[in-house]
Amino acid sequence: MKNPLLNADEPTRRRFMATAAKSLLGVGAARAFLPGNASAALGPNLGLTDRVNSAKSVIYLYMNGGMTHLDTFDPKVGHENQGPTKAIPTNVDGIEISEYLPQLANHADKMAIVRSMSSTAGAHAQANYLMHTSYDMRATIRHPGVGAWLQKFHGRLNPNLPGSVFVGGSSRINGGSGFFESSFEPLAINDPNAGLKNSKRRGVTEEVFDHRLKLAESLDSGFHKQYDLKKVRAYTSMYDDAVRIMTSEDLEVFDLKKEDELVRETYGENPFGQGCLLARRLVERDVRSIEVDLGGWDMHNNTFIEAPDKCAILDQALAALLGDLNKRGMLEDTLVVLATEFGRTPRINQNVGRDHFPAAFSCMLAGGGIKGGVAYGKTTDDGEKVEDKLVKVEDFNATIAYALGIPLDSVLYSPSKRPFTVSHKGKPVLDLFA
Repeated sequence: MKNPLLNADEPTRRRFMATAAKSLLGVGAARAFLPGNASAALGPNLGLTDRVNSAKSVIYLYMNGGMTHLDTFDPKVGHENQGPTKAIPTNVDGIEISEYLPQLANHADKMAIVRSMSSTAGAHAQANYLMHTSYDMRATIRHPGVGAWLQKFHGRLNPNLPGSVFVGGSSRINGGSGFFESSFEPLAINDPNAGLKNSKRRGVTEEVFDHRLKLAESLDSGFHKQYDLKKVRAYTSMYDDAVRIMTSEDLEVFDLKKEDELVRETYGENPFGQGCLLARRLVERDVRSIEVDLGGWDMHNNTFIEAPDKCAILDQALAALLGDLNKRGMLEDTLVVLATEFGRTPRINQNVGRDHFPAAFSCMLAGGGIKGGVAYGKTTDDGEKVEDKLVKVEDFNATIAYALGIPLDSVLYSPSKRPFTVSHKGKPVLDLFA
C-alpha cells in the first residue's frame, strides 16, 4: 500500500528520509546479536587477544587520487628524484617531512608515519576499493568498509545519529555497507558548511505531521501483518529513525555555525578543513566512523605547483584536528587515519609530474592507542622500493581494525555464503601500538 507520508512534503524531504535515515537502522548490532553462530565463526587464528581499551571511533582522511610520498611524508633529500621539494625537521628527532607540511611537523609526536606501504593495484578505482575494503574489486560482490565492520560488531554509540558519515564530493563511496545491511551505509554530506539539508519540518506543524504519521501507520498496518518480512520491517524502521533524527537535539551537530569562528578558521575555510571540524563534532556526539575526502592528488603534470597548494589544505586541517582532539582529551579514544590509494612515481616525468606508483607510498595513523613519534618502515634512497618492514594494504587495514577492537579472525558470510574477514589476510603491525 502506498504510504501517504511520501506525498506529505516536498521531494527533498522524502529523499532525506529515504537516504540519510537508512543509516540509522540496526541499532546496537553488536557481536552478540549477529545472526547465527556460523556467521561469527573463527577464521585463521592470528594468535591475538582482544584489544583492551580499543578506540571508540575512527576519523578516516582519504587523499583521493594518489598522494605523492616524496613531497609529503617520505622526502629523499639529495636524490634527483626529490625535485625542488625540501625536507624540514619535526618535533621528533630524526624524523623529517616535506616543507609543505610545516604545521604537521609540530605534531609528529602524535603520529605514526608508515613509509613502507605497498599495493597490488595501480589503477584508481581498483586501488581505492582495495584500500577501503582489503579485497579486490569484483563485479559480483561489494565488500564492506571498516566503518561498517565497526558498527556490525560494536553497534552505534548514539541512537539519534547515523553510525557512519561520509564528507566529500566523491560520487562513488567505497568502504560503505557492502553486503552488510543498508543500515551500515554512511550518510553522505557533500558540503559540510551546508549542514544536514531537508531535515527539518517546513510548512507543517508538529501536530499535523504526527497526525500524518499515525495515518500512515494505520493504513499500512494490514500490509505489515500480511508481509512480516525483513525488508518490509527495515523500510518501516527507516521512517521511524528518520523522524527520530529530525526531532533530536543532536541534529545541531551538523551546524558548523555553532562553532566559534576562530576554531573554524583554524581548520581552514575550505570543504576539507570544515569536514575535519565536522568530524571532530561528530566524534564528540559518539558517531562511530567519519570519512573526509580530499581529492586532487592525481598530479601527472606540474606536481611542484599543485602539491604545495594541496598540502597546505591537508597541513592546516590535520594539524588542527590532531591538536583539537588532543586538547579535548579525545585522541586516545579516536583513531585518526590518513590514507591514499597509492603513491606517485619518484622519477619525475616529462611533464614535471609524477604518475601512479603502487610499489611504495606513505600513510599515517594517530590516536587510538597508536604510538606517536614513529616513522615505520623505509624505502630505498630513491623512494622506488620498500627496503624495510613492508606493509601491505591488508596489513594496514588490519592495524586499523585491531585499534578499533574489531575481531580480525571472525568470519561473516555474504548473501552468497562466501566467508569474509575484516582485513582479508592482513596482519596488524603491532609495533605501532603504545
